[in-house]
Amino acid sequence: MRPRRCSLANQASAWWIADDGSGGRTTHFRNDIASQELGEGIRVRVEFSALNYKDALALTGSPGVVRTTPLVPGIDAAGTVEESSDPRFPQGTHVVVTGFGYGEDRHGGLSTTMVVAPEHLVVIPEALTTGQAATFGTAGFTALLAVHALLNHGLTPETQKLPIAVTGAAGAVGSFATFFLASQGFAVHAITGRTDEAPYLMDLGASEVISRQEVLGWPQRPLLPEKFDGAVDQAGGELLAKLLASTATGGAVAASGLAGGMALPTTVAPFILRGVTLVGVNSVYQDMSVREALWSECAKHSSSVPWDQISHTIPLSEARDTAERVLAGLTRGRVVVEMPA
Repeated sequence: MRPRRCSLANQASAWWIADDGSGGRTTHFRNDIASQELGEGIRVRVEFSALNYKDALALTGSPGVVRTTPLVPGIDAAGTVEESSDPRFPQGTHVVVTGFGYGEDRHGGLSTTMVVAPEHLVVIPEALTTGQAATFGTAGFTALLAVHALLNHGLTPETQKLPIAVTGAAGAVGSFATFFLASQGFAVHAITGRTDEAPYLMDLGASEVISRQEVLGWPQRPLLPEKFDGAVDQAGGELLAKLLASTATGGAVAASGLAGGMALPTTVAPFILRGVTLVGVNSVYQDMSVREALWSECAKHSSSVPWDQISHTIPLSEARDTAERVLAGLTRGRVVVEMPA
């Protein structure tokens, strides 16, 4: 049976992660969560959340994401303020929250109600709907941070000689990074384990689609032929090492993920012989000024973002089962979660 929003106004429905009493964890759906269980702050009626890689790990019991229990997972949420004593966020304000440990060490957005500290809220720009805000969410925010890291390094479409690589290109961050880079005028080579998604990636602006296995099969050398001026990487591990070895002199790689592992089997050669820069992208903790600027940038270009292509929507009831597909790399783009009416 599809979970429904509880008829009692002071109760919420959500996915709930708890200890099982033997050192493990259970994930189940609750529709009787009292307001006081969610903590203190601004009460937000969540309309849309999302299923990020971290959320999928949390829902399936990974110990690396969930830092406290009980916990409502979900690092993103977009909705409407229901109760607030803060004049900046009166009742009825459309807001979004990403990062700041929600869904990791404080109750997150895979819930019909979320209680948020006011300093963590962003007012959704008028050009965006709550659904679009959830679609952009952590994935789009991370992608724009990575794109700006490359721009701040001095890479521009006008000076580009080699393409920009994007790994995990068919995923959420990769899809947004491919689109935003191509929109800036960069030539983008999309690296993916799912080359059957080539038409989708070309529609987003990629000029070439490369198999991840092909890149991983490149020789194990400290330096490889220069293939890219820069890269946006979600994989880490061996794939990131191959990118660094293949980045041109003076280039930069923005790294934001570790789906391929935390280890980095590389040498200092790309850094000291080619002057390559590795930039870490942290979307969890960013100043509010940075957040508001990037949300405004997203809103400015909202009419050109292919929202329907880059995302699909599931009901809250399907989040747990869909998590397995996310971890297996079987979903495309952004998985948005809609709350029950």
